[in-house]
Amino acid sequence: MKKLTQHVNDLFKDVPESEKKTIIVQEVLQNLEEKVWDLMEQGKEEEDAINKAIVDFGDIEELKKELGVTAQSTDEHSKKLKNSKLNLEYSIWGSLLLIGLFVFINFYYSPQVIWFVYPTFGVLWWPLSMYYRYSGLKRGA
Repeated sequence: MKKLTQHVNDLFKDVPESEKKTIIVQEVLQNLEEKVWDLMEQGKEEEDAINKAIVDFGDIEELKKELGVTAQSTDEHSKKLKNSKLNLEYSIWGSLLLIGLFVFINFYYSPQVIWFVYPTFGVLWWPLSMYYRYSGLKRGA
């Protein structure tokens, strides 16, 4: 029955994790296992019964619509996730460059007063906000 579990997980891999998804996956898996047992009682071999149950199950587009996921929305989500990751990387590099500039200006023009720490705290909010946006999209929120 590992093959059934793997098949169902592959079908629902592009659906964001949620309680509703878990319930539907369990129901689908249970229905497929019952169908396999029925086919085996009718005299089919286990492998043939599993393959027939998978073929008879068909497409899960209606289930995906019920979960609020369409092919377009998963494409949009992956595009937003990719852009969010790029924004995070950009903010990290930009922050490092700005902080480096502050350190240089501080120690070149006024080494007796350490002031670069103050704008550093302000600049660090940028990658922090980008990280939370990226992690939220990654979780599917």
